[in-house]
Amino acid sequence: MNKNTLKMSLRTLIVLLALTLVAQGVAAQDAAEDSGEDTNVGNIGNIGVGIALGLAGLGAGYSQAAIGSAAVGMLAEDGSKFGYALIFTALPESIVILGALPLFLQ
Repeated sequence: MNKNTLKMSLRTLIVLLALTLVAQGVAAQDAAEDSGEDTNVGNIGNIGVGIALGLAGLGAGYSQAAIGSAAVGMLAEDGSKFGYALIFTALPESIVILGALPLFLQ
């Protein structure tokens, strides 16, 4: 497989994943909102939640790519620093947890 084709397919997969996360935020609508009342504010809130979670996931993935490759290089030079590599690799995942916070605050 060509290297450029692989990069393009991974980028397409990331974009589709982001769109899926946004769509989940939009689709997560309570049955109480379907009672016939004006729900424009609730729909905008759901879109905001989806965007927050999707962008947090994209940001964490982008940062984790660079950190992961640096951690592998560090482990190749000195295998005793596995704990540091594990901590630095898991650190960007807290961004996704903070991005998921609006799901619970809504």
